[in-house]
Amino acid sequence: MSIEDKLLQTPVIPLVQASDPEVAIRTSKALVDGGLDVIEVVMRTPEALDCMAAIVEALPDAIVGAGTVLSAGQAGSALEAGAKFIVSPGLNEGVVEASRTGGVPVYPGVNTPSEVQTAWNLGLRTLKFFPAGLAGGTPMLKALGSVFRDVKFIPTGGVSASNLGEYLAVSSVLACGGSWLTPADEIAAGNYDAVTTLAREAAGIAQSARG
Repeated sequence: MSIEDKLLQTPVIPLVQASDPEVAIRTSKALVDGGLDVIEVVMRTPEALDCMAAIVEALPDAIVGAGTVLSAGQAGSALEAGAKFIVSPGLNEGVVEASRTGGVPVYPGVNTPSEVQTAWNLGLRTLKFFPAGLAGGTPMLKALGSVFRDVKFIPTGGVSASNLGEYLAVSSVLACGGSWLTPADEIAAGNYDAVTTLAREAAGIAQSARG
């Protein structure tokens, strides 16, 4: 099943940030246990690639990708570590090309009509909308969707359990991403059950929003 088919079923992408591969695995397993098996490992720590590779090996049924990818070189390294998709905070043609060469989907970040149009002309039809809350939230997504009618968005940044349903109700939204599902304090305390609870809650909200 493709990542987008998975997201049609459960349109939530949790973000995992870790420095310890064992913590990364336990966090990701907690998310999968809660019903979320598309996982974005953000490249924000020196150990991020090792963490992602460990998750890929430990949870072969999950779809694990790399987020916060800033360059073509980083994209290549993420692909070597087993990334099944690439997400970047902005639109960079080098990252797009490296991902395509590696044969995986790429979701660059956009938040203006010019960026969406540039991405559209690169042949991209699914884009990250970032930072969603600061960039206009659901009203902006509705405006962009009315113009770019064949584009789907993945809003991230400012999404939470309290507004997840609102975002998913927008017809141009494929899925939502967020770090609220992996609270650092709970993970530091070893409370992985809290992660599972948040994941299950998000999956339930998503099911209700999508009917």
